[in-house]
Amino acid sequence: MLTIRLSRVGRKNQPLYRVIVSEKGRDPWGKALEILGNFNGRSSERKLEVDTERVKYWLSKGAQMSDTIFNLFVDHKIVEGKKHNVTHISKTRAAKIAEEAAKNAPKEEPKAEEKPADQPAA
Repeated sequence: MLTIRLSRVGRKNQPLYRVIVSEKGRDPWGKALEILGNFNGRSSERKLEVDTERVKYWLSKGAQMSDTIFNLFVDHKIVEGKKHNVTHISKTRAAKIAEEAAKNAPKEEPKAEEKPADQPAA
């Protein structure tokens, strides 16, 4: 299966990414079928330069996108849709977070019956 994904290039502490098409099981730093563009996440505007015609071509051929690439393409209006959640939380971690939230939640005090303000107290 073909995948459109990022391949890191650039110097240490100065990452730049290539947008590539390659086999899903292949090393992202290996030989790519095609380089579609590049992405600089360190610039102030998170610059994405990509050949949209080639992206649409590869998508028509059945290529899948990584979640990160899909979110970038949605941001730059190359594809439409709702962003994918890239952060994954395991079931045990989610249970632990819910348990801590329940333990730290403020307990509700029973409300006392209030008398209406219009009537004087007897």
